[in-house]
Amino acid sequence: MPTFAAVDIGSNSVRLKIARLTGRRLRQVHEDREVTRLGESVYRGNILSPEAMADTVKVLRRFHRAVQEAGADTVRAVGTSALRDARNAKAFLEWVRSATGWKVEIISGLEEARLIHLGLVSSLRVNAAPVLMMDLGGGSCELTVSVKSHIRDTVSLPLGAVRLTNEFLHHDPPRKLELQRLRRFVEREIGRITDRISRARPKVVIATSGTAASLAAVCHGLYKTKGSRATVVSRPQMRRIGKMLARLPIAERQKLSGVGPRRAEIIAAGAAVYSEILERCQLSGFRYSPLGLRDGLLAQMAAEYDRSTRSGKQLESERWDSIRAAVAHYRVDMGHALQVRQSAMDLFTALRSVHRLPPEYREWLSAAAMLYEVGDYVNRNGRHRHTYYIISHSEILGYAPQERRKIAAIARYLGKSQPVPGDGPMKVLLPADREFVRKTSLLLRLARALNLGRSGAVRTARARVRNGEVSLALLAKPRTSVDLELWAVEKERSYFREVFGRELSAAAA
Repeated sequence: MPTFAAVDIGSNSVRLKIARLTGRRLRQVHEDREVTRLGESVYRGNILSPEAMADTVKVLRRFHRAVQEAGADTVRAVGTSALRDARNAKAFLEWVRSATGWKVEIISGLEEARLIHLGLVSSLRVNAAPVLMMDLGGGSCELTVSVKSHIRDTVSLPLGAVRLTNEFLHHDPPRKLELQRLRRFVEREIGRITDRISRARPKVVIATSGTAASLAAVCHGLYKTKGSRATVVSRPQMRRIGKMLARLPIAERQKLSGVGPRRAEIIAAGAAVYSEILERCQLSGFRYSPLGLRDGLLAQMAAEYDRSTRSGKQLESERWDSIRAAVAHYRVDMGHALQVRQSAMDLFTALRSVHRLPPEYREWLSAAAMLYEVGDYVNRNGRHRHTYYIISHSEILGYAPQERRKIAAIARYLGKSQPVPGDGPMKVLLPADREFVRKTSLLLRLARALNLGRSGAVRTARARVRNGEVSLALLAKPRTSVDLELWAVEKERSYFREVFGRELSAAAA
């Protein structure tokens, strides 16, 4: 039974969750959390303070011991808003690596939202559609519209509770002018996405993170809600709670149910954001869920281990949705992309004994086949270089940065140039991946050759491997010619021999 550990290095707190995959379900083994306020100084001077870094590393050392005791097979540690903004984030990452051996990945706001969505839909059954998911952390607020477990829209706003408190609320309790400025700023940011949320008409609103937990607890304490309603906060209740928290000094906030000493310092700003979202978007309220980013990380690791799990199917769906969205955005011919992808998948299967690629390269080949023409959107001249840049830097959700770089490199070498170790796209890859990418890119070149005429002339291409030779038999559609495709395959013969050490031939069937 594989064991996974997820570490969320947030702007306000650091969280650990360890779970074991039993059957096709994740079972929690251990959980830990501590407030370190890593982002507090970032929102004043764009730099992590030595004290906050030291406190966070100390907590991560404790997490590391717990991970070792649990015997975790895979650990994934990610940083969010504070590390995205801090000028000295690299120094902190090196400190963490030397202390724990973990390589922390700084994820974008949109990837953060996707992982939260993955964690929720992999564990909850939300039948109503659409659903708005809100996660308000220390540095940012992620909003995601989900329809039948598919992301339809997502946005990351600079509305974290620590960020807003440091920026606007300098007195205890806050002064009237401070609150006015805070509300105006929140109104401006929420105003950017109000129409998008309103058009979606969410039927259910799910809020995650510590601020939402505290607000739900405060609501339960004040209004004595019962049962599952203890996690629900209505819009009128949120409006009253927001006004109350803004008037109370920190010492009084601490006495409220579910609000500890550290949360009391920032909850007024967080409440202002939740209240404004509910008001501006005309939402009835929200339901708190304890699931969050670390649950998404665990679901991703479980999905990558076993695609038959619920999270595995969800991950495939999210990746495919994102790729199709990119194809549409960059005005790629969807029909042609699907044809090239199908040819690439057929070649991957038929030539498995020749290329001997790891199974995961099949998916990366699939993505590259769909996206290899995105560079045309920038300019036909240098389109392959543009393709590499777009794939490696775009938010193609569900893929880690290193995976996007592999996909980008596979799609990069479809022109006259061929991958060599000294090229920029190859140098950023691990040595073991460079040869795999070279082989995969050649499979894509062949798939493209089989569809060069863009007319679907090749109905099928049967591959046969015999006596060190690979032969392709191209079956043409009625009343069509495959001469152009045969010519394109012929051009790859010498390169095929160089990469695979086999002779390649093609003929019309």
